[in-house]
Amino acid sequence: MVRHLLGSSLISWNSKKQTCVALSTLEVEYIAVGHACAQSIWLKHQLMDNGVKLEKVPLYCDNTSAINLTKNPIQHSKTKHIEIRHHFIRDHIQKGDIEIMFVKTKNQLAC
Repeated sequence: MVRHLLGSSLISWNSKKQTCVALSTLEVEYIAVGHACAQSIWLKHQLMDNGVKLEKVPLYCDNTSAINLTKNPIQHSKTKHIEIRHHFIRDHIQKGDIEIMFVKTKNQLAC
């Protein structure tokens, strides 16, 4: 895992084998953005412990279907197989801890 400051952006990047089998690219992206959310919440709390207050942490994703799924609390037949633990991000978006935004793949800083 690599974390560094690039300009005014804190970048967190890691690569690991997923512990579950995804049935679609939507699910893969949704799970990945959920992991990024968990890391972001952890980093937010670490910064708060050091006197830095953040409102909404911006998360960037290049998959509009995954973004739409994070904002829609209704279970659909195509997503009902996704484990509950992966819906962690929905709660934090609704609480206002996280703001998820679209970014084109070519504009992702981690690429």
